[in-house]
Amino acid sequence: MENNLDNELFKKWLDNYDDYKITKEVYNNLNNDIPNELKELKDYIICRNIWCVGGDGWAYDIGFSGIDHVLSSNDNINILVLDTQIYSNTGGQSSKATPIGSIASFANSGKKTTKKDLARIALSYPNCYVATVSLGHNPMQVLKALKEANSYNGPSIVIAYCPCISHGIKGGMSNSIQIEKEAVNCGYFPTFRYHPVNGFTLDSKNVNFELFYEFLDKQTRYNALNKVNSENKDYFYEQNKMDAIKRYEYYCSLENKRN
Repeated sequence: MENNLDNELFKKWLDNYDDYKITKEVYNNLNNDIPNELKELKDYIICRNIWCVGGDGWAYDIGFSGIDHVLSSNDNINILVLDTQIYSNTGGQSSKATPIGSIASFANSGKKTTKKDLARIALSYPNCYVATVSLGHNPMQVLKALKEANSYNGPSIVIAYCPCISHGIKGGMSNSIQIEKEAVNCGYFPTFRYHPVNGFTLDSKNVNFELFYEFLDKQTRYNALNKVNSENKDYFYEQNKMDAIKRYEYYCSLENKRN
């Protein structure tokens, strides 16, 4: 009887090896009479959820080709990008994630080119789950995105807005949660979720671009332009805002298509 039960469990696992709940059920119901070679592998019976976690220097620059390869596959792999908009671990150098006008190493008078829109690139793959999140703005949206990405059977990427010390936040890093909230409210960092089955959902609605310059001024990486490149500060601020408006309008258009 037990052998019949084990055989049923083995078949159940073979038919559902990529389903966490079912593989966990199989794991819990296997008895101790299974072969020794299987006992050694028992911990591998439960389906694993694989997450790759890295910064934007990796995701936008040196590791982008690898990310592109993963997103273009049908592999069930999840990617979490901590978007600090700078090479945080190697001295604060400018990266492709650095927005225009932001001061960083190798961009001491303000970066002169537009930030790469990694989320929009990922959206070009219809089989990929894509989300942008900001913890300080909406913790529940973050949890929802991570849960959706984790349960989606295919490649997924979640891009999280992450302030870092190189931003020079007014009042210090203790205000990072507030800055995360303001980044979304002013349209600097839109948040959304795209599910290949359920479609596109824009989560950051009713943003106020009138707050955009105030948000920039709360960070040394922008307000220091007053000292190092005052003649171009207004230009950089305006271009940064125009980039944000165009980006937000594009994501709004995807929401409208869904409706």
